[in-house]
Amino acid sequence: MKKDDLGFSTRAIHTSIAAPDVPSTPIAIPIHQTASFAFDGTTHLDAALEDLGSGFVYSRLTNPTVDALERGVADLERGGAALAFSSGMAAIHGALIGTCKSGDHIVAPSALYGGSFGLMKKVLPRYGVTTTFVENGDLEAIKAAMRPETKVVYTETIANPNLAVADLPALARIAHDAQAKLVVDNTFASPYLCRPIEHGADIVVHSASKYLGGHGDLIGGMLIGGRDEVTELQRLLIEVGGAMAPFVAWLVLRGLKTLSLRMNQHTASAQQIAEALDARDDVRVVHYPGLPNHPDHEVAKRTLSNGFGGMVAFELVGGDRARVSRFLDALELISLAGSLGDAHSLALAPAFTTHRQFAPAERAAAGIPDGFIRLSVGLEDPKDLLADLDAALGA
Repeated sequence: MKKDDLGFSTRAIHTSIAAPDVPSTPIAIPIHQTASFAFDGTTHLDAALEDLGSGFVYSRLTNPTVDALERGVADLERGGAALAFSSGMAAIHGALIGTCKSGDHIVAPSALYGGSFGLMKKVLPRYGVTTTFVENGDLEAIKAAMRPETKVVYTETIANPNLAVADLPALARIAHDAQAKLVVDNTFASPYLCRPIEHGADIVVHSASKYLGGHGDLIGGMLIGGRDEVTELQRLLIEVGGAMAPFVAWLVLRGLKTLSLRMNQHTASAQQIAEALDARDDVRVVHYPGLPNHPDHEVAKRTLSNGFGGMVAFELVGGDRARVSRFLDALELISLAGSLGDAHSLALAPAFTTHRQFAPAERAAAGIPDGFIRLSVGLEDPKDLLADLDAALGA
């Protein structure tokens, strides 16, 4: 049976480790908790150093547990190869510094994760790499922002936090017409809902801390692309560090086994909650791609599969900071926490947390007013989440 013919859940569960020539292999991938590996002679050591895929030398370079995760995620994303990092931001940083050099240019949406915005706005310019930020989904503005020195068009499959959905095929055409690469952060969607490489993306990144891991107990990142491209990036990025630890890789591997089950529950509950919030008079607007009134609903139907995601955003009527604080403080079941993709439902106000790097004008351009709430819908019973939201909104 060809692995490519198997379903998503089957492939996620049957990720395996490169095993010695023995008649049995472990069902659960072992944690290879070691810094280095011993060799029986210099010939084998030299070969492993020359070809990092042929052996294991030092866990900053390669490790059997991490290697199994990289092969598993590459398969789920339909890429040729993958690299695992110590955090999602390390993966994003790796994708950008591995693709750009001093004098190069990036085009990115104005509404994106605050850490990514800070990297492009404050860090990369110190090394001669600049970014033009344009309105999410404005393809003509993206075309106008392209320059001869543009090397990357960057986007998020589902934007953090306003849940705009990227038209990936259109962005891929714009990038490739300019000999640039399309780099996509697929964290909010996960490969279960979207595989950007199938839509023309060159490099995909994830915060594995979120849906891939799924249980709020790890920090990690992933980068996926073509085999030759990832091999070239690996040779560059091993000098930078930021490798994923074996135990973290094992936790992500464990999370992958239930990714499809969890995403089905996340998306079903999120759809129900978005519809309930959309019917309330004290909620000004609900941002959820599964609602017909979402501006990118049709794009989402073309781009996403198996649902519209587990993230819901909404704006409170009269939502100044004091009202937002009263709402968040009144939540009992839903936790106030700066993450997402967890079994627990989590809520926060991006203007004061994940996107505090934005100046007021930048937040306005990104569509993040003070009254904006980001809700990561967990795996609790939806009726209990709805009761918690109803009580907090009443407060």
